[in-house]
Amino acid sequence: MANDQLQVLNALDVAKTQWYHFTAIVIAGMGFFTDAYDLFCISMVTKLLGRIYYHKEGAATPGTLPDNVASAVNGVALCGTLAGQLFFGWLGDKMGRKRVYGMTLMLMVICSVASGLSFSHDAKSVMATLCFFRFWLGFGIGGDYPLSATIMSEYANKKTRGAFIAAVFAMQGFGILAGGMVAIIVSAAFKANYPAPTYEMDANLSTVPEADYVWRIILMFGALPAGLTYYWRMKMPETARYTALVAKDAKQAAADMSKVLQNLFQKDIFSAIGWIPKAKTMNALEEVYRIARAQTLIALCSTVPGYWFTVALIDKMGRFKIQLMGFFFMTVFMFALAIPYHHWTLPDNRIGFVVMYSFTFFFANFGPNATTFVVPAEIFPARLRSTCHGISAASGKAGAIIGAFGFLYATKGIGVKNSLIILGVINLLGMLFTFLVPESKGKSLEEMSGEAEYENGTETQSGQP
Repeated sequence: MANDQLQVLNALDVAKTQWYHFTAIVIAGMGFFTDAYDLFCISMVTKLLGRIYYHKEGAATPGTLPDNVASAVNGVALCGTLAGQLFFGWLGDKMGRKRVYGMTLMLMVICSVASGLSFSHDAKSVMATLCFFRFWLGFGIGGDYPLSATIMSEYANKKTRGAFIAAVFAMQGFGILAGGMVAIIVSAAFKANYPAPTYEMDANLSTVPEADYVWRIILMFGALPAGLTYYWRMKMPETARYTALVAKDAKQAAADMSKVLQNLFQKDIFSAIGWIPKAKTMNALEEVYRIARAQTLIALCSTVPGYWFTVALIDKMGRFKIQLMGFFFMTVFMFALAIPYHHWTLPDNRIGFVVMYSFTFFFANFGPNATTFVVPAEIFPARLRSTCHGISAASGKAGAIIGAFGFLYATKGIGVKNSLIILGVINLLGMLFTFLVPESKGKSLEEMSGEAEYENGTETQSGQP
């Protein structure tokens, strides 16, 4: 590796933490904020969509989305995300991180707004429009996974790199909380202004016409934070590592460096164990409010703390230990919920179920959900880093797609208990595969990827007579 390139990369590795690093976390994290907001919100409005568009006269219970429609609405964004991870990951290595970064955010803004629109009021048209724009929303979100991780890993020094990458990922926690709060506020406001009887009292009047605005407002709000950060994302310089190692421009890399250094279906489980009332005992807006409140409480007490435990400890404990610990406790809690499942469905034991269920979310985020985002950004060479992170993220998203499309059918076909057992087995397999993961704590990106040795070897050979 040329001496001037080494100087640039060494300067990055030993650089002090600057204010710019923290602004970069927020700017890079907005994609994950939008991702979490969108996926969190759609799970809260699907029941409302069922009441509005699939109501059947004389039915004893409120309308619900057909299984195939529910799976499509919940899962189509994940399909788009997988495609976006692969495409934009590859494009980020070809065109540079900065040039592609703005495309993904603009796509998210446009499709977040468009997902709340529809060309008519019949069920098929609304669902088709929603699924179409949610696919492209997911496509943009998918691009943010490899680009945000790669950019943050290439900006950071080796001492705090893990915490910085994990902090970008932890912006999902704020997206989840924002989604819950927006849903609570919007549903509460409409509920106060448009009171309605429960479904048992009057099936037709339990869903007021104004409820059709609720889900649209909730989904469209996700465009706001992403749009607000677009300007600042465009102001971010290209990463010095990409410029030096891929574009082979050490002078421009030094200039870029100077700029840097100067500055799932929770709702169904809640219903199954009786933590929220039966649908027919509530009106449409009350149901949205109850689901949002329950999911936000879970996020506040377990999901969000899990993210930030990772941020605080990943550069102390290391990636391997956190991932192994996370998978271990997720396995324990899944089996502890599944094996005595009937015990947890009894009224006196429901709070215990919720507490243990919350711990699975805590250790998912203080565990593999965060580490599998961090590690791929560290172990691959710069010329392939974005592409390979996209492939890694897409592999994880494939599992999420199976969960979104399969869990709904599984709970109805084999029951919640057996579904939880399957999840426990999958977590156990994840724990075993963790032993193949290299530890990157305290090492430079070039040490992990072997680029320093490769470049030095090439240079030595080329210098021989």
